[in-house]
Amino acid sequence: MALLEVKVPQLSESVTEASLLEWHKKAGEPVRLDENLVDIETDKVVLELPCPGNGVLAEILKENGSIVHSGEVIATVDTSVVIDLPEPVQPVAVGGTQEPVSVEIPPSDDYPAGIVMPAAEKMIAENALDPSQLKGTGKGGRITVADVQRVLEDSVAQTPAPSVVSPALQSQQPSGTVDQQTFYGTSNRIENRVPMTRLRARIAERLIQSQQSTASLTTFNEVSMKPVLDLRRKFGEAFEKEHGVRLGIMSFFVKAVVAALKRYPIVNASIDGNDIVYHGYFDIGIAVSSPRGLVVPILRDADLMTIAEIEQKIHELSDKAQNNQLTIEDLTGGTFSISNGGVFGSMLSTPIINPPQSAILGIHATKDRPVVEDGEIVIRPMNYLALSYDHRLIDGREAVLALRTIKETLEDPAKLLLDL
Repeated sequence: MALLEVKVPQLSESVTEASLLEWHKKAGEPVRLDENLVDIETDKVVLELPCPGNGVLAEILKENGSIVHSGEVIATVDTSVVIDLPEPVQPVAVGGTQEPVSVEIPPSDDYPAGIVMPAAEKMIAENALDPSQLKGTGKGGRITVADVQRVLEDSVAQTPAPSVVSPALQSQQPSGTVDQQTFYGTSNRIENRVPMTRLRARIAERLIQSQQSTASLTTFNEVSMKPVLDLRRKFGEAFEKEHGVRLGIMSFFVKAVVAALKRYPIVNASIDGNDIVYHGYFDIGIAVSSPRGLVVPILRDADLMTIAEIEQKIHELSDKAQNNQLTIEDLTGGTFSISNGGVFGSMLSTPIINPPQSAILGIHATKDRPVVEDGEIVIRPMNYLALSYDHRLIDGREAVLALRTIKETLEDPAKLLLDL
């Protein structure tokens, strides 16, 4: 018998342990080289562990939910057994990053045959969905997890809720989530206890750490988004044709933030013991929601990026977040963060600082409001801005002036072109 060891891949320095999320094979089943054997969840990302060779999965040493460390042996593969395996449906890459795979799907009026993202394809198979029900809203008509979830939610909404939650149904729910149609649509007083995911537990830990280790304070301002929205209306179509991505507002916020950080470097700094670390670069974290929770991927060297490059990178990171394909490198570092609660309709909030950063900008829903300009009341699309900052490092003067710089830059975007 020739056995190959299946080991946990090397985790980053900031990640000390991980947990086995789900084995995709059982002991005794045939396996193929580079086939995904198990999903490994860290406090930042989900990694896919490829099989080291062809053969049979001889033994699983660590079951689902087990805590594991870098280099730990979790299974063995017997390569002395020759198995006639069919060609795999799709290739699996090391580290959880995959290229979109072309899947042949019968074309229909509502569903253009195209590309299905790996996580979405898995959900389609698990739920036995009819591909003709799906319409891709991702880049280039790609089918994403969100597209599949939309179909599943519509299906659930049309199905009468059973009187109890069955254990089988509970086991199908992602950790930390509940099928609301099933859970609340009954007269029984039921409860559903699920363990926190490692990501949710890490988020909770870092939020408490932020509250306990920083002297957090928030300053507010409001900004007229009319100049930015006028630019989008005037150049949005041409921009999308030229660069292949829609012109959003987040790129303007990123540019405005960089302008403020250049003028007030202390807002881009961090505390390390008794030292202040001034960062000569601008790595901006963009908070986005994912099926696993809130994540903050990083735009590195945002000051060197064009508006188009920022929009493309945000779109890329958002797609990766929705398909659980963010890598540890995507989430590591950052000197300042932006959180956009406005996409969910938030009107005002006090964002929590993401240590070791010293400040975070919260942006909110843009709404038409009456404002006074030149002594007259006019209607303008207004957005409330909130800058939370660590008062141990940043004085109120710098925080207020930095936020005012963001406001002034957004209300006069020409300053971005002139570097003013």
